[in-house]
Amino acid sequence: MRFFDREIEIKRLREIRQISTSAAQFTVITGRRRIGKTSLVLEAFKDEPFLYFFVSRKDEAELCIDYCNEISQKLNIPMLGNTNRFAQIFEFVMQLSRERPITLMIDEFQEFIRVNRSVYSDMQRIWDLNKQASHLNLIVCGSVNSLMNKLFRDHKESLFGRNTSMMTVKPFAPAVLKEILHEKCPVATNEDLFALYLFSGGVAKYVESFMDNRVFTCDEMISFVTQEGSHFIDEGKLLLIDEFGKDYGVYFSILSLIAQGHNTRNQLEDILKKDIGGYLTKLDNEYHILCRRQPLLEPTFNKRVRYGIDDNFLRFWFRFMYKYNYMIEIGAHDKLREIVARDYNTYSGFVLEKYFRDLLIEQRRFTQLGYWHDNHGNHEIDIIGIDELNKRIDFYEVKRQARAINMGVLRNKAEEFFKMHKHLSYYTADYHALSIDDM
Repeated sequence: MRFFDREIEIKRLREIRQISTSAAQFTVITGRRRIGKTSLVLEAFKDEPFLYFFVSRKDEAELCIDYCNEISQKLNIPMLGNTNRFAQIFEFVMQLSRERPITLMIDEFQEFIRVNRSVYSDMQRIWDLNKQASHLNLIVCGSVNSLMNKLFRDHKESLFGRNTSMMTVKPFAPAVLKEILHEKCPVATNEDLFALYLFSGGVAKYVESFMDNRVFTCDEMISFVTQEGSHFIDEGKLLLIDEFGKDYGVYFSILSLIAQGHNTRNQLEDILKKDIGGYLTKLDNEYHILCRRQPLLEPTFNKRVRYGIDDNFLRFWFRFMYKYNYMIEIGAHDKLREIVARDYNTYSGFVLEKYFRDLLIEQRRFTQLGYWHDNHGNHEIDIIGIDELNKRIDFYEVKRQARAINMGVLRNKAEEFFKMHKHLSYYTADYHALSIDDM
């Protein structure tokens, strides 16, 4: 699959590269695994040589051999003598960049924790001593968000405050998914586009897997992700066990229950028989896996918060792959496929709401966007968009089928919303029905 999108990120990386010719730059790139961080940097600097250091789980001395070879091949400059410490290599590159601009990318940067944690304090010392005279464009990427955030945002860490830029690579927006699918399969339907969004969540590696294997339709995607040997089957474990560490069992139980529709703290604690407030806070603020579905305009401490899994793929994985792992263990992949196909329409309802919320965010029409329900849960509105500049408020009802939407009911629910938020009663209101047909 060819490279898509990321024009803004590429433009920014190239601007930073230009700045580094007069002042050293230290850019941190984060984002979940498979999102395309490495591909982004490779695309941004495809027309110029740069150093690429990958931090694998090797001995530090072995990594140093790899890095010395990279320097020799890319810059045609051998290091003087042998070294088994990364600090010596980093210092060599920084000093070399006094004479010539150099771009250095360090991939899977958080893995130095396992190799030699002192690398971070060594880098801090070397950076501080050399940055004034250096023309180094340093880019570090990491996939374990909790560790990357700790390394650069915790004031107790050596590298706190050293980075000059931070960039988060996000999933492809709906419009980009539409462009990709229609380029590969011009006859793809809206249902196929929605399935691509639901299964991939806009994660570049998953989209690439579907496209390269010519998996374009909804039915094909269901078969592809559930077939024996599919890399999607173990993907959730591969992504999250490193993030969660020894407590992964508790986190997996919470996420599995949320994926099945148990979305309030009380519901979850009643089932798990334990206080999970700390776990929910970490899943939200530290791991960035949960989204707090709070009624629009309600205070942040409101108890009517509902939790959802923000990552489409992980939501699917916990709903089906994790829940029915016992089937996978005995090779009952056909049964798993039948269950996914059977439950697909019901399961996909919430994801369709998320699709249209993402689409509205992409269009940047509103100053506030969210959903709403009243104190008793009797009235719920799928999406509300508020435009404070033009004193306008739009109400949206989302269903898979347009014929299932009753606009009169939506207007009645909007009246209840205005009763609770009288200060908005003079806003111009409009009402919309959204279905698969509107994708």
